Parts: sequence; C-alpha cells; structure tokens
Amino acid sequence: MKETRTAKRAAADGTTEGFTAEERAAMKERAKEVKSARRGKTDAESDVLAKIAEMAEPDRSMAARLHAVVKANAPDLSPKLWYGMPAYARDGKVVCFFQNAAKFKSRYATFGFNEDAHLDDGDMWPTAFALTALTPAVEERIGALVRKAVS
Repeated sequence: MKETRTAKRAAADGTTEGFTAEERAAMKERAKEVKSARRGKTDAESDVLAKIAEMAEPDRSMAARLHAVVKANAPDLSPKLWYGMPAYARDGKVVCFFQNAAKFKSRYATFGFNEDAHLDDGDMWPTAFALTALTPAVEERIGALVRKAVS
C-alpha cells in the first residue's frame, strides 16, 4: 500500500515521524491568522490580549507583563498573533514573540527573537530565552533586548 504525504510512518524505535498534535494545532492557528488578516477581519491587539487571557497561570501573568514591557520599550512594534502566540512585528515581520509553556507542553515559557531583530553579536548570539518567572531584573533585561532588537 502506498503511503500518502500525511500518513505517519513508524520508526524503528516505535515512535512516529511527523508533526505532534501541538505543532499541527499551531499550524492551523497560523492558517486562520493569515486568512483573517487577508480579509481584514482582525483587531490584532485585541486578539493578542484575548489569547493571553486564555492562558493558564503562570504563563498568563508572564505574557501580560511581557506585553507591557514590549509596548513600553518598543512602541513602534505592532502586537499580532503568530502561530497562536503573542508576537510583535515591524512592517509585518515578527521581531519577537512569547511562547507559553503549555503551548508545546514544555517545562518553561520562552521569549524569542526572529531574524529581523537586531541582536547580531559576532558569530553567535541567543535568539530565545527560557522564562520561569518575571522579576524586575528579568523585565529590565528583556526591555533592553527589545530596545536593541528594534534599533
């Protein structure tokens, strides 16, 4: 029997190849975001705030604080959803994003930067940071990174 492109094949160790349920859900969310944006049926900041409100604690509190930190340090970035995650874009390109821990069943949330962030530093630099808590020191560090990313 010929396999289809979407069929999962069993690997030698019994696992399956392909996307996880969480990855497939994120792709479906992204497709909805693109379709909604094309139709002009989106209030991006309201969508981001609604997505944050859906999160479980402590991710919800971290996402809300990060939203405030990004807006305060880079007011020219536009909030938007990106694969169902709160993200912040310039000229339509995502510069930074928050991935809650529950999104992919991870033990920590992450705050990440895409290639349009101006964080280049030599031959290697971090593009994502694990977050377990947002202390004032962590918020200040993120604020400084966001300011540098949009400079």
